[in-house]
Amino acid sequence: MSAFDGGAASLHPETRLVHAGTMRSQFGETSEALFLTQGHVYDSAEQAEARFLNKDPGFQYARFSNPTVAMLEARMAAFEGAEACRATATGMAAVTAAIMGQVRQGDHVVAAQALFGSCRYVVEEHLPRYGVTSTLVDGPDIDAWRAAVTPQTKVFFLESPSNPTLEVIDIAAVAALAKEVGATLVVDNVFATPLFQRPLQLGADCVVYSATKHIDGQGRCLGGLILASQAFIETHVQTYLRQTGPAISPFNAWVMLKALETLPLRVRQQAHNAGIVANWLATQPKLPKVIFPGLKSHPQADIIARQMTGPSTLVAFEVEGGKAGAFRFLNGLKLIRISNNLGDAKSLIVHPATTTHQRFSPEIRASMGISEGLIRLSVGLEHADDLVADLAAALAGV
Repeated sequence: MSAFDGGAASLHPETRLVHAGTMRSQFGETSEALFLTQGHVYDSAEQAEARFLNKDPGFQYARFSNPTVAMLEARMAAFEGAEACRATATGMAAVTAAIMGQVRQGDHVVAAQALFGSCRYVVEEHLPRYGVTSTLVDGPDIDAWRAAVTPQTKVFFLESPSNPTLEVIDIAAVAALAKEVGATLVVDNVFATPLFQRPLQLGADCVVYSATKHIDGQGRCLGGLILASQAFIETHVQTYLRQTGPAISPFNAWVMLKALETLPLRVRQQAHNAGIVANWLATQPKLPKVIFPGLKSHPQADIIARQMTGPSTLVAFEVEGGKAGAFRFLNGLKLIRISNNLGDAKSLIVHPATTTHQRFSPEIRASMGISEGLIRLSVGLEHADDLVADLAAALAGV
């Protein structure tokens, strides 16, 4: 198999997303091949030994690596500007591996309190089972991060923009503090996408994605990605993934690989639509709050201007009447469908307090900025005028 170095620095990101990491078999296929195989054979016992000693660069077993998966990893690394990438079965597998691979009993993690429900579970409940303590802080408050640091602090973790309140954190400032205290920074970059924000360039040590979201972008497959330096991957991630087994299937990797080719086209259009929708929502008197990284009214607009080159495809807003008002609004929609997924070509909407963050107490949800009337809207590829019309009709019934 031959590989094309589509990750060359002279190529634009859009070109890398079409060509980077491509390996062609002896058949010279145009589209990347799908290798549905668990294992690989060796020419000799000596070659098998060399593979397991990492002295021979070939493939061994699908839990460790796979040609299709390797192409996805190489292409995503070239796009992100990372030295290395590892794909996982889900986004939460990526988050868990990126953190768990670094910590041991007695270590400490500091994380922003505004997190996706499952991410907060890993930090608050999963890590303590293994003797790893954690502290949650107000993400935008850099002094809160500093105050939470202990001699045992090993990892900082944050989402920016956060799920679902679209809170934006100064990644460069948190990264500088992490380096000062000898910790690493892991950033969940799902809501910004690699198109609009580059955490590694801002000083983060590791960036993670749920590839299920914008990268697939069409509601088909689960997947996750971990990107970092080669040293970080080899030290903290490679062995953890190999021994615990959260491997992505070759088929899912192939779907993600093909989806990367259209990522810029999809995400830019979705963000454009989201801007139109957010600007319209901001004019509606029945919505006391509208949050979108592209609005000047965003609480962290100054940080957004420094570290993001575009907005998210997500909009958050509050509906009058609490849960009852939110439910009337959701049930009045015809085009936009209720679903807890996001980044899809179809516009999807959800009530976080009763779905993605339902397991938290009202007090904890309030501390995260999640009210009973909060709605999270993932804007898709439909015509923006049709989306606004659907939202207007539903809002009239509140």
